[in-house]
Amino acid sequence: MVKLSLNALNPENRLVLLGASNLTLSLRLIIQLMQQYCGGPSEVLVAAGHGRSYGQSSRVLMRELPGIIQSGMWRQLHSAGTGAKPVTYAFLTDIGNDIPYQAAPEEILNWISWCVEQLQRQCAHILITNLPIASIEALSEQRFNLLRSVMFPSCRLSRIEVIERAQMVHQGLIHLAESRHFVLCEVEPDWMSFDAIHITYWKRCAFYRQILRAFEQIGRSGDSSDRRQSHNTIVEHTGIFLSWRRRPRFAVCRTFGRIRREPQPSGFLNGQTTVALY
Repeated sequence: MVKLSLNALNPENRLVLLGASNLTLSLRLIIQLMQQYCGGPSEVLVAAGHGRSYGQSSRVLMRELPGIIQSGMWRQLHSAGTGAKPVTYAFLTDIGNDIPYQAAPEEILNWISWCVEQLQRQCAHILITNLPIASIEALSEQRFNLLRSVMFPSCRLSRIEVIERAQMVHQGLIHLAESRHFVLCEVEPDWMSFDAIHITYWKRCAFYRQILRAFEQIGRSGDSSDRRQSHNTIVEHTGIFLSWRRRPRFAVCRTFGRIRREPQPSGFLNGQTTVALY
C-alpha cells in the first residue's frame, strides 16, 4: 500500500495527458519534462493506452478500452471542489490513430474540439501535436500494406484514402488551433520510426524536450523564480528524476471479456506526484 503525503493532496498543478501508444511508451518521461517546465508535484490525469481511440472503444489483443471522450477522466477533471484550483496543463497526441480505425476526418476533429472545449472550461494551457503528415505521405505501398496488416488488421482503407484523411485532419487541426487558441506543434519526419506514426525510440527524450518546451513560455502564478530554478536544476542534472513507486492501472478496462476496475489515482511517482489512468 502506497501512502500519500499531505503534499500529494495539494498538488502545485494538474497535468492532463491524452493519447495512445506514443504517450504510453513515454509517460514517465513526459511527466518529468512537463514538470521541468511547469513545476510539481502534480495531479496527473491520463487517458492513454496502446491503440487508444479518442472517440470509440478500441481493442489490442484481449484488452478493450473506451474512447478517450467516454473515459471517467473528464468527470474527475470537472469534480474539483470550491477551493483554489491548481493550474492545468494539457498535452494531446496520437490523434491520427483513429484514421486506420476508419473514423471520418470531421468526426475525429469533432472529438478533439470536444476535448479542447472541456479543457478550456478548466482554463487549461493546451499543447497538441499535429499528425506527422510528411512521414505518412512518404509511406510506400508495400510498407503501408505491411504496417496495416500488422497494426490495424481490420482497416480496409487504401494507402491513398489514409493519406487523404490524414491531410484533412492535419489541416483541420491547424484551423482548430487558430479558432480555439491552443498551441499546435508540427512533427518533422526526422523524429519518426519505420512505421511513420511512432517516435523513434532513441530520439524520444530529445523530441519531447523540444515539443514540451512550449510550456516554458507560459507563466505560472504563485511560482517564485528561485523555486522554479531549483526544480529545473534538479531535473536537468539527474538521469532519472522521477521513478515509479507504483505504476498506474486502468480505472476501467475489459480483459478476456471481464471488466476490471481500479480506484484512482493508482500510480505514484517519487516527488509526491499522483497518476490517475483512465
